[in-house]
Amino acid sequence: MATSRTNSEAVVQVDLEATVRRSSRNVLTPTRFQYSPEIATAINKKRTATTTTTHNDKKRQNSRKDVENSAVECTSGGHAGLSSYELERLENIRQNQAFLSSINLFQATEELKQVTRPKPSKRRLIRSQTAIEKGVTVRKSLRLQSLTLPPKPGERQLYRLDSTEDRKIELDLKEYCSALKNMTKTENRVAKVLKKRLVTAAFHPCTSSLLMATGNTLGNVALWKLDSDWGNDGVLRFEPHALAVACIAFSRAHPTHLLSLSRDGSLRCMDVQKAVFDDVYDSEEQLRTFDFLSHDCTSLVVGHFNGKVAIVDRRTPGNSHESIHSLKYTHSLLCVSVHPLQKQYFAVAENKIVNIYDSRYLKKKKKSKTVSRLHGYSLSIHSAYFSPRTGNRVLTSCNDGYIRIYDTSAVTKKAPLLTSIKHKMQTASYKIKVSAVWDPKREDCFVVGSTPKPHSVKVFHESGKLLHSFVDRDNVTSELYVTALHPTRNALLGGNGSGQLHVFSD
Repeated sequence: MATSRTNSEAVVQVDLEATVRRSSRNVLTPTRFQYSPEIATAINKKRTATTTTTHNDKKRQNSRKDVENSAVECTSGGHAGLSSYELERLENIRQNQAFLSSINLFQATEELKQVTRPKPSKRRLIRSQTAIEKGVTVRKSLRLQSLTLPPKPGERQLYRLDSTEDRKIELDLKEYCSALKNMTKTENRVAKVLKKRLVTAAFHPCTSSLLMATGNTLGNVALWKLDSDWGNDGVLRFEPHALAVACIAFSRAHPTHLLSLSRDGSLRCMDVQKAVFDDVYDSEEQLRTFDFLSHDCTSLVVGHFNGKVAIVDRRTPGNSHESIHSLKYTHSLLCVSVHPLQKQYFAVAENKIVNIYDSRYLKKKKKSKTVSRLHGYSLSIHSAYFSPRTGNRVLTSCNDGYIRIYDTSAVTKKAPLLTSIKHKMQTASYKIKVSAVWDPKREDCFVVGSTPKPHSVKVFHESGKLLHSFVDRDNVTSELYVTALHPTRNALLGGNGSGQLHVFSD
């Protein structure tokens, strides 16, 4: 399969390198681990020049390979014959690997193996039972044999909760609000992880420690482990991209994998344990977003800024896509979200509308048809997310100043609107958009940054009720517009325009 870029063009030239792992896909040479203003200035100057593959470049690459080979040899023997540069590089690699080992991601992998997939909701079970009673033959996807399809349009049913279930929900919310109130911030829970504005951030799903990843407008990626004694601030910094990191996520199937997508057209996967970047996908067009299209996280749907979506399979050699498709209504795409259970469905924020598509019926030459549409917008939508446990809701954020929640428990041509909440979705600069995101531990609560002073992060119930506000008048002096909640622990992160991450936890 032809690749859209050569491997030499994808490599970021840096001063200090880590061990490079060879794989069937193109590999991106990892950048330095220790941040230095002098090195950063030199790298920024290099970015302004156009790089081409020359005979000298190949010589330098061969020389780099020789250094790597000598580094491997010296791990089991002496250091005789190595230059001062090679000795310094070996020491950096040793320090970096010691820190990464301290993160205990292998332990996190074992923890996640104990976590089962979300159980189907009662609505879904009732719907399935109804189909069985009527004798309806349930079709199964060839790719996802374990999943059942939702009812056809027009078969949507309404289910009412009895008083006992209502009471349980009320008590559950009280416990949830109590847990939110116990989440506080101390001096050691704030760090300047990167220079310039943060764009995206995510928690690692492990429970033994709080490990976070974030990306900024310069294409930098940072890993921060809370309460770490490594270095001065416990932060590892990388430069795998040339432009802003628009989307970042840890793989739940492979917890040591961190995927980052940039507007420079590159999608990378970092092996956090080994400090290696793989070149997953490259495009000549700007990329905007991605999500995992399979439970094992090997298949992805990647959103192009020009409105196209690419299907990428990481098991296929090369760094190109399996297929690329034009959507029905969009000229620009800002967000894509895959259904948590029925992975063939994904929602897309397209201009002034949100559409749901079925990946099995995407067209290559013609514009693809929608499965469902979410109406009611007057301005562009910059985010749309399926609820994390069942996918029975879609949470959207729009420039018209409203957060909306739609009922997607059944796939209908027009998904009904459940809740509309007035909320300022722009910061003081008017270039940064605030997006509401679900709490991954729940089906009915979400978090969003609040721009009016005092700056805070608010937690809402799907009904529109404000449950809690996280406020730190002394330390939070700017909008925390990048937000995320931990998948299993009571922890929240907020990122701002100066490269700071703030953490509230119990």
